[in-house]
Amino acid sequence: MQLIDTHVHLNFDSFQPDLAIVRSRWQEAGVVRLVHSCVHPEEFSSIQSIAHEFPEISFAIGLHPLDADKWNSETAEKIKTLASSDSNVVAIGEMGLDFYKADNYEQQYMVFESQLAIASELNLPVIIHCRDAAVATKEVLQKWRLKGERVRGVMHCWGGTPEETQWFLDLGFYISFSGTVTFKNAKAIQSSAAMVSSDRLLIETDCPFLAPVPKRGERRNEPAYVQYVAEQVAKLRQETVEAIAHQTTQNACELFGLSISDVF
Repeated sequence: MQLIDTHVHLNFDSFQPDLAIVRSRWQEAGVVRLVHSCVHPEEFSSIQSIAHEFPEISFAIGLHPLDADKWNSETAEKIKTLASSDSNVVAIGEMGLDFYKADNYEQQYMVFESQLAIASELNLPVIIHCRDAAVATKEVLQKWRLKGERVRGVMHCWGGTPEETQWFLDLGFYISFSGTVTFKNAKAIQSSAAMVSSDRLLIETDCPFLAPVPKRGERRNEPAYVQYVAEQVAKLRQETVEAIAHQTTQNACELFGLSISDVF
């Protein structure tokens, strides 16, 4: 069984002492590819180094909405330059809107749209962070669609209702579920995972955050645990975990242009 973890943060300090051991565990768990996300350009060099060290890792580059106040023209140029020069860059992000922790709405809108423009220019998918901002995010993406811009990507670590989920499916987006789908009281997320069309379904850990059940008590999540996300999604959809692994791996390869035949 092969799995792809479509959203990790392995450059965080918690992984520095034992990343090689963590890698051995994700290999044992059948994780054949990973997409490393980015929250700020200061991370570019560390993420790039990890991707060059481990051939199964591709990465995205972008600015997280909670860092929107750090955006400037130099940021945009850094993103475009690296995305154009390193074939390991497979997406722009994570980007989006977060109205849960910040209220600098106009700045977040500007940075979100600036990065959508870069992704459109470079024909790369986007990784979207959306927290307490589903309506606003939908409106931004609908505006881009009406402008004739082709924006494709994934709603990462999705936490929305089935109704909100359908909005983004209708816009052509993939929906990625993390360890939150295993949480006992995450009924809306679980209902969303059950109704997403199979060709738009992705799984992730968002490690080191949000360790899934049965690893919920651990302080650090890691890519090997994406197997538990797959198991829960399979249960919710009344499918085999092998079927979920196959479908989500195929979907990740299609969205991010990945191959699983050239990494080990």
